[in-house]
Amino acid sequence: MTQPRTPDLGNLSQDILNRLADHADDVALARMDGDSWTDVTLGEFHRDVVTVAKGLVAAGVAPGDRVALLSKTRYEWTVVDYAIWWTGAATVPIYETSSAAQIAWILSDSGAVAAVVENDGHLGRVEKSRGDAPDLRHVWTLDAGGLEEVRGLGSDVSDDDLEARRGGLTSDTLATLIYTSGTTGRPKGCRLTHGCFRYELEAATEQLPDLFGREDASTLLFLPLAHVFARIIQVGAIRSGAKLGHTADVKDLVTHLGTFQPTFVLAVPRVFEKVFNTASSRAYADGKGKIFDRAAQTAIAYSRALENGRPGLALRARHTLFDKLVYGKLRAALGGHAEWAISGGAPLGDRLAHFYRGIGVTVLEGYGLTETTAALCVNTPEDQRVGTVGKPLPGTEVRVAEDGELCFRGPQVFHGYWHNDDATAEAIDADGWFATGDLGEVDDDGFVRVTGRKKEIIVTAGGKNVAPAVLEDRVRASPYVSQCLVVGDGKPFVAALVTIDEEAWTGGLDDPELEVEVQKAIDDANSQVSQAESIRKFQILKEDWTEENGYLTPSFKVKRTAVLRDLHDTVEALFVR
Repeated sequence: MTQPRTPDLGNLSQDILNRLADHADDVALARMDGDSWTDVTLGEFHRDVVTVAKGLVAAGVAPGDRVALLSKTRYEWTVVDYAIWWTGAATVPIYETSSAAQIAWILSDSGAVAAVVENDGHLGRVEKSRGDAPDLRHVWTLDAGGLEEVRGLGSDVSDDDLEARRGGLTSDTLATLIYTSGTTGRPKGCRLTHGCFRYELEAATEQLPDLFGREDASTLLFLPLAHVFARIIQVGAIRSGAKLGHTADVKDLVTHLGTFQPTFVLAVPRVFEKVFNTASSRAYADGKGKIFDRAAQTAIAYSRALENGRPGLALRARHTLFDKLVYGKLRAALGGHAEWAISGGAPLGDRLAHFYRGIGVTVLEGYGLTETTAALCVNTPEDQRVGTVGKPLPGTEVRVAEDGELCFRGPQVFHGYWHNDDATAEAIDADGWFATGDLGEVDDDGFVRVTGRKKEIIVTAGGKNVAPAVLEDRVRASPYVSQCLVVGDGKPFVAALVTIDEEAWTGGLDDPELEVEVQKAIDDANSQVSQAESIRKFQILKEDWTEENGYLTPSFKVKRTAVLRDLHDTVEALFVR
């Protein structure tokens, strides 16, 4: 395999050291203490990292070892991540919602020698895995004073000893093993080096100076740091000096956004859908639903007009009116200061992209995978095309295979799957091209559009190829729909399974009005496709799909195989005459 390489880009610890001499007293992070934020300077963060790293060294963590990190998104997550790197070891992030069986597999496969967990619940799951993880020697629990214990171990480790460890890092040193959450099969560990991250950072921060480069730049992380999307924003903030906050309390997210006031946010499309649908539901509950609908239509029209030239006088007047009545309140839900948002993990959809740009928060949609250290492509403030995932980052190549699969090549592409050469050979060819598993196209201007998953294409009994994502995204746009799965492989027509957002729909699931509302969403989706691709029947399910019941990944993707396995009879019933 030939992997494109750049000159040595150094390692991730340098992002702190490069700024430390001149910016030690600058606020780099903020940590939540009770209901308020406490600023943390770059110098204080550096000291936290170094003292934890010394403790890890004293505990026997050696260069090249793997250390598991199982916690919600919080300040200590970032401290431990950098401390692990400082010792020359690699971080193995584990989603805090992972089951004991999933944890056992990751600890076993990675050969982790130590683990940092958040609470007693996590500790219990790790302890159940001990029999499968013979290399695991230490487990520290954050909520039980684990980091203080680690720091206490390192009192005899000298600065010179630690610097010798850190100084041994190169671009090719393994930084992390991120296990793909996987909609099918066992997770595979993606080997990402310091060079993968450093290259990705160089390209991304260069393309997004309006986000990372402004003097007051700040962002509040609420997505799981076990996901590469949040992780690259973490290291991007540390590198650039953008103030970084953490919260895992999604129930109080609006409150935390309001007190932190980030200048940019990142989220998956489901979060943007939820903000829109919640605002719509509240407006209808207050008797202002028609006003909200007109405001939304105006925002979308205004954004489309920006793309096609300049909004007319009447449209500008309506937009100004709704900015006072509606849009300002929506911006306040994101903290009031956010001008930009980054979306990834799944397609955002034209409607939401235009809506948010129309209210004054431009969502820059990007595209990447765990295997590519997050972004391969991104729309930028200066070069955006709604409905695409932007152009490839500098130094990143794209091609479309004969079967329509998107393939990429670049220094941010991973170095293969841990202990799985067969899967690596299947994913990366001899010339270094990574096969994404996604179908797509590249337009004449170089913008990339993702059209669906290669393995999820449905072929009906009549031979019609149907990309389910187009229909599913549109159905989920309904304020009452939580999830949608389009089915019909080998069947005479296309159908759908639908789950309901019970926060938005307050009536019963058997209410005939609910069926009417879902049918409206189905009709809207069908308007985007040919008759042969349209959804003919649907079934409303009694239970939503969640990460807890095993039907969603931590990044909110539906585990199609699990749904089709467990709801086989429900699916078959859709096609009985």
